[in-house]
Formats: sequence, C-alpha cells, structure tokens
Amino acid sequence: MADAASRLRSLAEQVLGAPLPVRLRAWDGSQAGPPDAPALVVRNRRALRRMLFKPGELGLVRAWVSGDLDVEGDLYSALDAMAGLVWERGDDARGLVESLRDPVVRAAVRELLKLAGPPIPPAPPREEVRRPRRHLHTRHTDRQAISHHYDVGNDFYELVLGPSMVYSCAYWEAAENDATLETAQRDKLELICAKLGLTPGQRLLDVGCGWGSMAIHAAREHGVSVVGVTLSQEQAAYARKRVADEGLTDRVEIRVRDYRDVRDGPFDAISSIGMAEHVGAERYLEYARQLYGQLRPGGRLLNHQIARRPQRDETAYEVDPFIDAYVFPDGELAPIGTTVTQLEHAGFEVRDVEAIREHYARTLRQWVVNLEADWDRAVRLTSPGRARVWRLYMAASALAFESNRIGVNQVLAVRTPESGTSGLPLRTRTWNT
Repeated sequence: MADAASRLRSLAEQVLGAPLPVRLRAWDGSQAGPPDAPALVVRNRRALRRMLFKPGELGLVRAWVSGDLDVEGDLYSALDAMAGLVWERGDDARGLVESLRDPVVRAAVRELLKLAGPPIPPAPPREEVRRPRRHLHTRHTDRQAISHHYDVGNDFYELVLGPSMVYSCAYWEAAENDATLETAQRDKLELICAKLGLTPGQRLLDVGCGWGSMAIHAAREHGVSVVGVTLSQEQAAYARKRVADEGLTDRVEIRVRDYRDVRDGPFDAISSIGMAEHVGAERYLEYARQLYGQLRPGGRLLNHQIARRPQRDETAYEVDPFIDAYVFPDGELAPIGTTVTQLEHAGFEVRDVEAIREHYARTLRQWVVNLEADWDRAVRLTSPGRARVWRLYMAASALAFESNRIGVNQVLAVRTPESGTSGLPLRTRTWNT
C-alpha cells in the first residue's frame, strides 16, 4: 500500500487535473514530490476533511489557520507555486460540479474521502467571522468589522508594525534604498502632508486615524489642528495616550466616531489613509459626498486606497473569501477608475493619482519579518490561529501587489470653488523633488 503522501499527491493531481508544484509531507512522515520545492505539510487527516468539505480557498485557509496544514520552506515560494491551482481558480461551484462529471475525478474524490477518515466536517476555526451578508456597511456592522480587525490588541500591532504604528503602505525613495520601515513610514506621512499643502493654523480631518500617527505628524511638523476619527476603541485609547505624551492635546482630538457623523467642518484638508477599503461599493458615493461636504472651498482630500484590477463583468466581482472571513469582514476593493469616477460624481476635481503598489509589497514583507522574528510573543498576544492568519494574509498580499493583481493609489482631489481656482501649483509633483 502506498504511503499517505504518495496517495494524496496522486489523488490531488487527478482532481485538479494538473501536477502539484509543491512537495507533500503527510501525517505519517512520508513525502512525495520535487525534493527542492517547498513542502505542503498535511499534519493530520482533519486537514484533508477541511479541504474536502469546503473545496477551494476557504477550505485550505481553515486548515492553515487551525494548524492542520503548514508550509515547510519559503512561504512566499509555496504561495506563488499554489496560486495558479487554487487562488486564481477561485471557489467556482459550477466548475467543481463540471469536474465531478469525469469518472476519474469522482473516483479520486471517493478515495480522498476514505483517506480523510470519519465523514464529519470539522468546525471552522474560532478566528473565522460567521455572519449573514445582508446588511453591509451600516454603522453597526462597520463597527463590528472594524473591531474584528483592529481590536486584536495594541501590543500585537506594535510587534507587527514597529515603532511607527502606521498600518498602510510606506514610501521608499528608491528601490535600492535601505531606509528602515520607520523612516519610510515617516516619509509617507510627510508626502501626504505635502500633497495636502498643510500650513500652520489649518484644520485637518484624519478619517480612519488608526493609532494617531498621521494626526501627530501633521500637528507636530506642520502646526495644524487635527480631528482624528476611528471606530476602534483600542486604537482611540492608544492614540490619545500618544497625543498626550507628545504634548499635543491642544491640537489633536481623537474621537470614536463614524465618518458619517462628523459635523463640525469645514476643514482645510482631509486625509483618508487605508480607510476607504472598508466603505463598500454601495456606500462609496455617500463617503465621497460626506468628505466633500466637510471641506471648505479650495480644500484638499488625499485618499490613499488599495485597488483591484477591473473585471470585464463588474457584477461578477466577489470579495475574497479568506479576507472576508478572517481579515477584513465586509471589506471591498474597487478599480482606481471607479474610485476616481465616484469622487468626481461627489463634486471633487481629481488633480493627481500616484500608483505606489511596489511600495506596499515591500512594506508587507517588512511586516512579515517583524511577525516571524517575534512569533512566540505574537502567539501569546493573540492566538496561534490569529498569528497564522496574519502571516498568510500579509505574505499573500505582498505577492498580489508584486504581480499587479492589486495596487494602491494616492488620489489628490480638490473641492474646487466656482471660480475654478484650485490653489494648486502648476507643477504639482514638486512634492517628490
């Protein structure tokens, strides 16, 4: 009788209709596949049940998060090798039904079910968000989604993000630049301040202010007064302490508040850094109009947002099941063209778009280094499953940015007054010199 790894590999290739690009190591210690390739470690039969009862990405992720499935060797190489077989195929139920019409595939699935053990579907890991997707992006559901992602513990975020406590794409001056992550994050904040043209005495609204880094930088370095809003209680408490430690309580106010409930404009400028991904397609125009209404005529918006590639049929877009269930519940990505169009519909004049996706790939790899360097502490601060979620999410996202499956853009827009005077210099890119 063949060992478990050889049986698994043969059956999996029959089901997938393609050779497995990774080595397999099974629960009995057996191995099969290219010796130089990274290994997919199937620790127990429960991993197999997870993948069989939920074929596709979500089954694999459940096995990974629970620790039933692991990778031996370079995680990036393993993910890159598996992308074509799993993540780029998606979870198309119709495709699965079609493949099961093949008697060879049906026979392989039957053998896999026998190998998997008792036909009882394992419960999903406790880190998985399970809720109906009926009422997206109400104030209540947005608070729940933000809490799931951000109220993990400030100590955990300190470990991953480093001293800057900035949870968005950093900005390096050049590919060969050996600046630290903290320097690159400071340069990103300064770039945003320059694009907004901040001057002493102005008022800045920082939407989705996180742990207060943008608000503190703008107040300390540019002399502006800042209102920062977040839905996370933990973020707000941390940000307020940082503001007090910096002696900036007279210039920075941190509120636990929905962006839709900000009513004390007008502001001279608005920064929205890595927040708009949580807004949702159905609410995006409302978001854009709300920010437009809070700006004075001539005021500027800097919208820093992850984007996806456009689809031929946009109605077919579905949120990635792993991201939705474990990382950003209810998060949605839009093509950059859609974002620009919505901002224009709200009344903005879009003046500059800068694509910086390579910077985010480098940022994510730095965060993975931070996480792996202090893995045991990360597990203690959260849970083994949560730490595994973050390692997978950040590594997979880095590859997605590097391969142009997703991008990130800074959009500078102006509430241009009726006079047509935008207030911008003729050559706007002077902030990069």
